[in-house]
Amino acid sequence: MQVFKRHVSARGMTVFGFEILLISTSLMVAERLAGPIDDPEVPARILFATGLCLLCLYYNDFYDLTLVHSSRELIIRLLQAAGAATIILAVSSLVAPSLTIGAGEFLPTLAIVLVGILVWRLVFIAVAETRPLVENVLIVGTSPAARAVAHQLVAQHDYAYRLVGFVDDAAVEPTASPALVIGGSKDIGALVARHDLSRIVVGVSDRRGRLPMGELLHAKLAGVRVEDATDMYERLTGKILLDDLKPSWLIFSDGFHVSRLQRAGKRGVDVVLSVVGLVLAAPLIALTALAVWLESGAPVLYRQERVGQQNRTFTLFKFRSMRVDAEGDTPIWARQQDDRVTRVGRFIRLTRLDELPQLWNVLSGDMSFVGPRPERPYFVEQLAEQIPFYHERHAVKPGVTGWAQVKYRYGASVEDAMEKLRYDLYYIKHMSLVFDLTIVFDTVKVVLFGKGAH
Repeated sequence: MQVFKRHVSARGMTVFGFEILLISTSLMVAERLAGPIDDPEVPARILFATGLCLLCLYYNDFYDLTLVHSSRELIIRLLQAAGAATIILAVSSLVAPSLTIGAGEFLPTLAIVLVGILVWRLVFIAVAETRPLVENVLIVGTSPAARAVAHQLVAQHDYAYRLVGFVDDAAVEPTASPALVIGGSKDIGALVARHDLSRIVVGVSDRRGRLPMGELLHAKLAGVRVEDATDMYERLTGKILLDDLKPSWLIFSDGFHVSRLQRAGKRGVDVVLSVVGLVLAAPLIALTALAVWLESGAPVLYRQERVGQQNRTFTLFKFRSMRVDAEGDTPIWARQQDDRVTRVGRFIRLTRLDELPQLWNVLSGDMSFVGPRPERPYFVEQLAEQIPFYHERHAVKPGVTGWAQVKYRYGASVEDAMEKLRYDLYYIKHMSLVFDLTIVFDTVKVVLFGKGAH
């Protein structure tokens, strides 16, 4: 299912929904134990504390079921989230005492929440892996796309899928595959019955005359879901699979359409937020400019030509974070641990303060708050020659933050650019204001924990 244009598994929604109920119920029980519950401020306290706990859990990746799958990881991240929530609640009690839990209720609430979530998650992990709750999946073909889907099926725990194997008439075992070729296309009917298949994924590169149409149609009519490898990969990962991707898939796929009203709304939000941001961030802008100047002199701002929407170039502004003589005549990739970065530059990069001048780029219309990161023309030319569909990321305005930035680590190579393109194409396909808001929400996590691309 999709929530705010993001694919969310039934497992993820179940965990999140139950924990909302668990936390809020624990708070109600603690309030009841502490005294009468007819206080009009009780609902507000419960709502505030529940939201804060969920926020701390989310920012600790507690709802990434692939990452939080072992009991050790579960306990560590639960305690980290509880510690963060405790500190924030303590600070909040000084600012808004009426919205925070009293000292008498806090310890019982914390005990109930920690024990309740821990027991619930351990039970959920055990039950979710039982056979009746898992879909058996067969992959037709052994192409790179088929193997990429197979890798995701084996590696992730968010979705209730179990890979049975591949069928391929060539009878060649796929290289580095997590499962074996267990038959040919004529065996699909028998495999459906033998393994109680729920889903068949088609990952054949060249489908002309090679698709077992009869067998797939029979399986479909028998209740087995048949889908394309690219569609499944998108749902599992939140990015577009470039291996074997055909232009026809981009043309006929759902999405990749934003109405004029949506574009106008996005532009309106950009203008309002950039004006408000420039006003509120004025003291930070002044202090950052002063810090850069004191350490390494002028220029304080760094101007660089970047490629924007429809391949038009524009001048991007940032606070200078490198030495003045950092780059010669030939552009080179920036590196995460770059010795050209100054001490102040390292701090403003980590905190994203160097990005503040881009509010002017947003206000002037060259950029949006959310979109693919703009790249330099020199690198765009190189990457477009090596990566298919690279220019398609320029169909929308580049952004200060974006889906690739919040989902992928810092990178400076062709392989990294290809991985980011997968996320950028997903964003372009599903672009909407609510999706943008979720990306901004995740950007806060990236800044707080120093993750993501820069």
